[in-house]
Amino acid sequence: MKTIVIDPGHGGRDCGAIGYRRIKEKKVVLAIAKRLKEEIKKRHPHMRVILTRYKDRYISLEERTAIANTRKADLFVSIHANAHRNRRVSGVETFFLNFATDEEAVRVAALENATSRKSISDLQSILHDLMLNSKIAESSNLAYMVQRKLVHRLRSKFRHVRDHGVKQAPFYVLIGAKMPAILVETSYISNPMEAKRLNNSRYQREIAKGIADGIDAYISQIHSLALGS
Repeated sequence: MKTIVIDPGHGGRDCGAIGYRRIKEKKVVLAIAKRLKEEIKKRHPHMRVILTRYKDRYISLEERTAIANTRKADLFVSIHANAHRNRRVSGVETFFLNFATDEEAVRVAALENATSRKSISDLQSILHDLMLNSKIAESSNLAYMVQRKLVHRLRSKFRHVRDHGVKQAPFYVLIGAKMPAILVETSYISNPMEAKRLNNSRYQREIAKGIADGIDAYISQIHSLALGS
């Protein structure tokens, strides 16, 4: 495991979700991504950690995975903040690329795919062609480890952290990734409590640590399997 690409969602003209008190998704996910890079480098000094963007600039969904593929990344982690018209909805969930599990997964994918011209049905058909070459099993494994560790970390520091588990959906940003790839919806920016937390450096730091914990667990498992084979 030599290279990890972290993708702070949205940026530039694409603000992503705009939540409680006009807090912008593009801003908080960039802060979390930078903290995640710091955390990984602290634990793995020789690991190459690359962000798809380091400032508030627009990058297309296609370019994001292209960066990961060009840099020959071993993992791709896209960081987002969720939103819902019902402000009471809260919680953490992690996605990997596959056919949508349910209507809620379709809704979240549509939200994050908004800047793409392709529809959900277009992406579902593209997935058929990718199935044989995809890293679905590895991505699923990484998603479960990150979700479990992230929720555990947040619950140890904060109250009322809901675990929405791992889901699958056709996220355009994950299509074409040649490595295990996941999308983390860190919390709901539309929820007043979670929006305040997302805008808080301590909460951002704990999210970063939780995701790093999950990545570490995944790396440990890969090493164990390699030694056992």
